[in-house]
Amino acid sequence: MTTERAGVAQPKNIFKQPTPFVTLEGGSGNQFDGRLATSKDEPDTLRIFLVEDSAILRDRLSEAIAAWGKVKMVGHAETEAVADAALRGGQWDVLILDLQLLQGTGLGVLRNLHGYRKPGTSVIVLTNYAIPSYRARSMELGADHFFDKTKDFSKIKDVFAEMAEKKRAAGACIQGSSLCPS
Repeated sequence: MTTERAGVAQPKNIFKQPTPFVTLEGGSGNQFDGRLATSKDEPDTLRIFLVEDSAILRDRLSEAIAAWGKVKMVGHAETEAVADAALRGGQWDVLILDLQLLQGTGLGVLRNLHGYRKPGTSVIVLTNYAIPSYRARSMELGADHFFDKTKDFSKIKDVFAEMAEKKRAAGACIQGSSLCPS
């Protein structure tokens, strides 16, 4: 099935779009809307961007992550090129990245992040290919965490809690609170 958009036939997304995602209306779900991602959030709300090519896994991951508390899914991508474009222009705190994508790789996304990754952001590689060489290369390219989808998923919750606390503390410092370290 295809749909017409801007005179170009595009495949129709046959999977329902999960509610935690923010996408452009009428899009395939493989887009990012930076306008929505820059809205005011609570100081400890984490903005999550997910790079995962499986629609079923995206649904499941987004539902599980949304249940963990103060998180906002700000977008997702299925390919390296779409991820690169969205991450450059978007406001995100955590990137959850699969290594195998429809086009390109998660390692390519990591390599491309070097020119524009903002301080204080975190990259979590979440893959079924949790082999030592991929772990080593991911960490060389700037990943902060490397988890196996089948056995390490729950560890992401701990990373989120730690990041939310850091974000809350940084927000308090910006507002001139006495909680700031000297």
